[in-house]
Amino acid sequence: MRPLRTFIIEPALPPKLKQLSEIAGNLWWSWHGDARDLFRRLDRQAWEDCYHNPVAILGQLGQDRLEKLAEDDGFISHMHRVHERLQRYLTHSGWWPKAFATKHTGPLVAYFCAEYGITETLPIYSGGLGVLAGDHMKSASELNVPLVGIGLLYQQGYFRQRLNADGWQLELFPRNDFANLPCQRVRTDDGAELTIDIDLADRVIEAYAWRVRIGRTDLYLLDTNVPSNSPEDRHITAQLYGGDQEMRIRQEIVLGVGGVRMLRAMGFCPKVYHMNEGHSAFLSLERIRFLMVEHQIDFRTAEEIVVSSNVFTTHTPVPAGNDAFEPWLIEKYMSQFAAQLGISPDEFLALGRQEAGNKDEPMCLTILAMRMARYRNGVSDLHGHISRNLWAGVWPGVPDDEIPIHHITNGIHTPSWISHELTALYDRYFGPDWSGSWTDTSTWEAADSIPDPELWRTHERRRESLVSFARRRLRRQLAKRGAGAAELATAQEVLDPEALTIGFARRFATYKRAGIILSDIPRLKKLLNNPEKPVQIIFSGKAHPRDNPGKDLIRQIVHISRQETFRRSVLFLEDYDINVARYLVQGVDVWLNTPLRPMEASGTSGMKVSANGGLNVSILDGWWAEAYRPDLGWAIGSGESYDDLEYQNRVESQALYDLLEKDIVPLFYRRGKDNLPREWIAMMKASIRDLGPAFSSNRMVHDYAKNFYAPAADQWNRLMADDLTLAKTLSAWRNELREHFGHIRVESVSDNMDSNGHGAQVGKTIRVEATVNIGQLSPDNILVELYFGSLDEDGQLNTGQAAEMTRIGNDTGPAKYVVDMPCPSSGRAGYTVRILPRHDALAHPIEMSMIRWA
Repeated sequence: MRPLRTFIIEPALPPKLKQLSEIAGNLWWSWHGDARDLFRRLDRQAWEDCYHNPVAILGQLGQDRLEKLAEDDGFISHMHRVHERLQRYLTHSGWWPKAFATKHTGPLVAYFCAEYGITETLPIYSGGLGVLAGDHMKSASELNVPLVGIGLLYQQGYFRQRLNADGWQLELFPRNDFANLPCQRVRTDDGAELTIDIDLADRVIEAYAWRVRIGRTDLYLLDTNVPSNSPEDRHITAQLYGGDQEMRIRQEIVLGVGGVRMLRAMGFCPKVYHMNEGHSAFLSLERIRFLMVEHQIDFRTAEEIVVSSNVFTTHTPVPAGNDAFEPWLIEKYMSQFAAQLGISPDEFLALGRQEAGNKDEPMCLTILAMRMARYRNGVSDLHGHISRNLWAGVWPGVPDDEIPIHHITNGIHTPSWISHELTALYDRYFGPDWSGSWTDTSTWEAADSIPDPELWRTHERRRESLVSFARRRLRRQLAKRGAGAAELATAQEVLDPEALTIGFARRFATYKRAGIILSDIPRLKKLLNNPEKPVQIIFSGKAHPRDNPGKDLIRQIVHISRQETFRRSVLFLEDYDINVARYLVQGVDVWLNTPLRPMEASGTSGMKVSANGGLNVSILDGWWAEAYRPDLGWAIGSGESYDDLEYQNRVESQALYDLLEKDIVPLFYRRGKDNLPREWIAMMKASIRDLGPAFSSNRMVHDYAKNFYAPAADQWNRLMADDLTLAKTLSAWRNELREHFGHIRVESVSDNMDSNGHGAQVGKTIRVEATVNIGQLSPDNILVELYFGSLDEDGQLNTGQAAEMTRIGNDTGPAKYVVDMPCPSSGRAGYTVRILPRHDALAHPIEMSMIRWA
């Protein structure tokens, strides 16, 4: 039945408890243990029942309980302490204002992502991408970077996982009750609900705007569940990564185009836009359209400004993982948009194609984001290398090592992921401000001063807590499936709180290879069931609803865990989320990671484990390829590549068993008279000391701010100054270059060696001279370089270095350029000559994808 009127009933808090609402409304509480303890004091069982949601618990408590708390001096004192700490945090200056004296009003940077994993309370995330975005927001708050987040508020979020009696994954989609979540509807100055108009194919839809406070940073979320929309359009923000290709393009238009319009509607004018993955790539086109209308400029001039101030982070190391839409779908949803930009449908599609003229190629949003951003990066050193190879076609003719894709390795928001007990230990030995010391390694060196018994006992308590949590969780799993009393009783017998505990938890995609450790059951049986050195494994994770091979792998693990041999030592915890992850990374001794290299772009779960003193055993992929040292953990293999996947699985599974049997298990159980594994503890300390600051999201956001955000904002200022004079000049220069660059050529190249290449010696130089026909272009507009280096086994010059050649002679006719090439080492070498565009406003000549080789 349709109600006549809808409204929200708010908790009737006694005046003495009003500060609770303020604390609950800011997700700052999610990474401050004292704040979480405050809400736990309200009602311990209700805190668990509402899944750690302070807004919900305040609405559920009876008035009698609230009145009693209002007269509890201990509780009031606790509340004032937390509130005062929150106020100090909100007013603290932070790193950014000290490093950059910006006068910009409002957020300077707009950070777009399709999902955010901030706390289990707000279920609008699916996995690693969302959790990383959540940690990015938290660290932006810690550093006081003037950044605002943009995303979608999903009515059902990602699915909740249930396993049936056979261990097969089922998906449930409970609806989020926004009224009882830590988010508030954005309203206009007159109190009306703010709605955003978004063009979608042949219609205009509306979206609400919601605000989530994350410390000093705000996250704004779009919600299309608006009564004026059709049922189909209200469903756009129903599920994260749900539906078909049409649903995906609708969601990504709402995120990208709608997100830019929402910022404008709220009066925000960010200078820098950061696309975290390609889902929000359409934002670039909306930014261009807006500039064209506001300043009455053409597409190319507006493009200059937008590209110079966009940042793009790619997280996907394989082409299939990137969103791409067929031309008919782009035509259906974006044809009017192309017309507003003043470009043809083919020109519009070419923005997202590697081959502009290939009319069968889909429009890839990753390529669109690459073309529309000056600042691009992968999320680990190895992933940066993989991305340069993967997207070389966007910059044809450019050597792989010069492809303009950099890397900023991911990090974790450490206070969100370490245990309450370990936080207290760090406070005691590192000092109270340790979490902000991401660049001061001396702070983290204090890990060596933590007494071994103290660190070990703290870790043992977390392992005991993990085992207790796993047993409770398993009992609930069994009860939901209708298990009998005898089977429920077995839940209290699983796992040993003193045994070496291995964790494997992540998305159950087949390339993650969760089954590697299960590939030799007799050997596994012997390993896990040694009464003197017991080992146990806890698995958790979700498979995508359409990933049947991933679901089958979960089913296999469940079946193995039910065998009598493994009933106490192998466990699968269903419905993996931030809460489950927190227990696991805080309590395991060893974190197992077995991706198919190089399919893991970064991975951050292992970072969370190391921050808690756990140790990693992993394939050398993602972050572990740059973090690994023998005193920090273990590497499975040496980063080899195989053509035969079955053979690779066999080799790497045996290598894992060898590590466990010969190194990991013996080291864990090598105890002194005090029963302490001193050598193991030494590795724990080294892991905390060296990996903690290096893989912090504070360091990560600092890198983005220093290397991308600040330069992008400066470039925006340059291009917008003086009625866009530089932007217009640069656009006209590019147009001229596009017209004439195809006519320039290298006519001849000579050097001072003999015809057989003799005369080159280590320590000496080779004089190289090139004659270049620059056509109608000015010499000031081109850069002539010698590209030289060692040859590979096939005689190819694939990796080299460039040296600028100097122009000599007259200004008329073909120009001559010379350079002295150094010979730093012996061996086979070679050179060639290339011509590139040159302009002071270019970040790098490569970025124009215009290069002419001799």
